[in-house]
Amino acid sequence: MNKKRPELTAPTAVEDDALTAAALADPDNLPLDDAQLAALRPARGRPRLAQPKVALTMRVDADVLEALKRSGPGWQTRVNSLLRNALALSAHH
Repeated sequence: MNKKRPELTAPTAVEDDALTAAALADPDNLPLDDAQLAALRPARGRPRLAQPKVALTMRVDADVLEALKRSGPGWQTRVNSLLRNALALSAHH
């Protein structure tokens, strides 16, 4: 299941003028001055995690991997949860 990004449509000149006028009239949304604009830096990627995930290579039976993948997107996160739950159960025994 591939999710497609929605197609973006640029506003018309009239719509752009109306948006600009509305933004300039909003006291809570004042435009940035040149110094503020110059100080902006692009955001790069996701914030760092306190406990980042670690890549690993392991071997599993082909049917196990296929079943996990058939469960759909997010299967790797679910594997992490399965392993965490298994560890919690083994700690109680």
